[in-house]
Amino acid sequence: MTLLVFGKTGQVARELARIAPEARFMGRDEADLMQPDACQAAILAVRPDLVINAAAWTAVDRAEVEETAAGVVNGTAPGAMAGACARLGIPFLHVSTDYVFDGAGDRPFAPDHPTGPLGAYGRTKLAGEAAVRASGAAHLILRTSWVFSVHGANFVKTMLRLGAERESLTVVADQIGGPTPAAGIAATLLACGRAMRAGHPGGTHHYSGAPDVSWAEFARAIMAEAGLSCEVRDIPSSDYPTHARRPLNSRLDCSSLERGFGIGRPDWRAALRDVIRELAA
Repeated sequence: MTLLVFGKTGQVARELARIAPEARFMGRDEADLMQPDACQAAILAVRPDLVINAAAWTAVDRAEVEETAAGVVNGTAPGAMAGACARLGIPFLHVSTDYVFDGAGDRPFAPDHPTGPLGAYGRTKLAGEAAVRASGAAHLILRTSWVFSVHGANFVKTMLRLGAERESLTVVADQIGGPTPAAGIAATLLACGRAMRAGHPGGTHHYSGAPDVSWAEFARAIMAEAGLSCEVRDIPSSDYPTHARRPLNSRLDCSSLERGFGIGRPDWRAALRDVIRELAA
């Protein structure tokens, strides 16, 4: 099977490279998502058996002032990729986000729950989902949340750095979600891709770590696992203003993925242990 992955340096792409080193990975030098036609042409030139889009505009706050550019990367480009996959008759797998929801309430969002993004990032990701569905390609849209790994910049690495430098930190405690290991997302995409190659219809599904916690609870778990004495104190989101609004409720109902593919929610605590050990090594 020839697998083509858009993305090289992101957390999910780098985890895909670990478990599928034989895949073809395309970074910006070969296929810039700011040029959707080039992404489509790349797929038609390679003629793979399966395409995974692990690239995206993830700068949430910057998207508020550069929504047009974010919209090309997160919206137009995935649609162009999916269109090429439709022409070739191959599956297209796309990573999306909890930010497509409004974060209201305290119940997990199911895949078919009405969307309502709070800001530009969520709007552009939602546009990408719509474009993928409209392409006619066999597709999987995998919404996830709070991604962490040993790669790049993420909450775990930030907390480890600050926890080693400070005696105490304040972290928001009214945003609740499921921290999700990038390694688990990568393995899920591969498993779903193989199933779709065998005839599974795909669809829109959720994948996030369990149990659901607040950012503050997650931070305390990071400190404890790393043996850091830094105290984590709870604050409301109103005490930590950001340019873009963050959803208070990022809980995701992942049951359709388990029913359809036999893939359950990963225990983020075990994944956190592995990440911290690897970083220490």
